[in-house]
Amino acid sequence: MSNNIHLRRGLDIPIAGAAALKTCGVVAPETVALKPADFHGLNPRLLVREGDHVLAGSPVLCDKMQPGILITSPVSGTVAAIVRGEKRKLLEVRISPDGKKEAVDFGSCDPSGLSAEQVRDLLLKSGLWAAIIQRPYGVLANPDITPKAIFISAFNTAPLAANPEFALGDSAQDIQAGVIALGKLTRGGVHLSLNQDNYEGTPFHRIENVIQHVFSGKHPAGNVGVQISHISPILKGETVWTVSLLMVAAIGKLLRTGKVDLTRKVAVTGPAAKDPAYVEALPGICMTDLKAFYDNSGNDVRFVSGDALTGTNVGEQGYLGWFDNQVTLLHEGTEREVLGWAKPFRFGKFSSSRTYLPNALPGKRYDINTNTNGGPRAFVVSDVYSKVLPMDIYPIYLVKACLAGDIDKMEKFGIYEVLPEDLALCEFVDPSKNEIQAIIQKGIDLMVKEMA
Repeated sequence: MSNNIHLRRGLDIPIAGAAALKTCGVVAPETVALKPADFHGLNPRLLVREGDHVLAGSPVLCDKMQPGILITSPVSGTVAAIVRGEKRKLLEVRISPDGKKEAVDFGSCDPSGLSAEQVRDLLLKSGLWAAIIQRPYGVLANPDITPKAIFISAFNTAPLAANPEFALGDSAQDIQAGVIALGKLTRGGVHLSLNQDNYEGTPFHRIENVIQHVFSGKHPAGNVGVQISHISPILKGETVWTVSLLMVAAIGKLLRTGKVDLTRKVAVTGPAAKDPAYVEALPGICMTDLKAFYDNSGNDVRFVSGDALTGTNVGEQGYLGWFDNQVTLLHEGTEREVLGWAKPFRFGKFSSSRTYLPNALPGKRYDINTNTNGGPRAFVVSDVYSKVLPMDIYPIYLVKACLAGDIDKMEKFGIYEVLPEDLALCEFVDPSKNEIQAIIQKGIDLMVKEMA
């Protein structure tokens, strides 16, 4: 049983560099990094020292406030370095794989025969509890509460996002097991959102024990936050959990094999990528492990872990995020163009408002770089934000409330319903060049601090 929801607002960004549906080998990294910053809400405590030997599934970090929440190693090997920043802030734990692929055995099991407590304990011990994100605020889920429901998006409309059917099509059995296990943790059921454009072509529409929803429309139709707002909006005092399809598959594999296996197909994409394609890799690989896909001799490539809108600029020496299965390679936009806005024929430029005549050409893809073509300025009162945000909120007022640190107005204008990723398109089309995602995150951080 499913219901169809059509979203009229949004924007698909025609950026060049989509990954071909082929896998170009397996990445064998020299170092894998765990980054506490990947886990919002984690107050990390280090559980290992340099030189310690770990297995895949061995605890590396825990949360100081809730020690039962563990972050475990994705590989077997030796802790090579513990990287700290200012005031000894823990930035990374780097592990050198030994190539043996040894893992802690948590015991395989049938999820249908497990209780909620058994599922919770298994996920906590294995480190896969970190896969569950709690809304509002987008932090690690609190294992002591029961959410209103759990939401999973089975498609991604972000620019150049990894194709879920190609990346996870052979993991349908694991996804089914993961869904059954997650269903034990809530009374409101597991909600699975599918793409109407590919409903019959995806194996995920056969997943059982879920409440199906079918969405159509432009980006951000694939964002789970947008889907929640149309299925069951989050009210003050309510809590929901979300899990990416990638991590549902990892949970199912843990149940089936008894071992933590975070291996995934990673899409290497973007205008700066040579022959964009997929590689089989682990989270935490260094960008230099993908050097066959780029030429950075001119030091003009930006390395983004994730998609171009919401990903993290990690640099060439940075590492793939724990939740990511996409790398976007962009050209750094350092050039300046005199009176560029006044030129109607700009064949290399994309305009969300179709200002330039070539934008009317169907199927055209653009080498979009990182140039913002201007600096931050006062907010312009405009409807450009609401045109790309298919949610029942007023984005400009919410952003201004976050800037002012006004908790009452943040609540009034929908802070409980959004994460920065949901307003990424607002930042893209913003004529004032403000970092809207950073502003929303600042507002969320204030809410967490004040409402705790």
